[in-house]
Amino acid sequence: MSDNRDATVNLPLICAIVGVATIGGFMFGYDSGVINGTQEGLRSTFDLSEAWLGVTVSALLPGCAAGAFLAGRSADLWGRRRVMVAAALLFIVSALAAGAANSALTMIIARFAAGVGVGAASVLSPAYISEVTPASMRGRLSSLPSAAARSFR
Repeated sequence: MSDNRDATVNLPLICAIVGVATIGGFMFGYDSGVINGTQEGLRSTFDLSEAWLGVTVSALLPGCAAGAFLAGRSADLWGRRRVMVAAALLFIVSALAAGAANSALTMIIARFAAGVGVGAASVLSPAYISEVTPASMRGRLSSLPSAAARSFR
């Protein structure tokens, strides 16, 4: 059953908001998958043992857990949109830091920071989408970030 308020919805704006918010799910799948092709380069560039290569590659995941854990309370304090923008900025800065990394420790810190941004975005994106979409489309659209994340696995 369609809500009468759905007729007054600015559908192009909703589509734009959902598209941008879905990037949060896309980032999770992309950033956890893209590292697979760089392992040999990381090993030779930073002269890593197998254990340190594992730490470097997996540093994103604890960051994701921290970001997801902190995202809800942060969004309650400062708002979902602000926290999502902060997560996006953190992700951009961490990507630049990873690209400029001159040591394994810098790469690990950058990957962890990227994880914080990705974790926060992956939690907040579906919530934000469900807040801005009409009830008749809410379920379908709020599941898009999860589908975007799965596209890289």
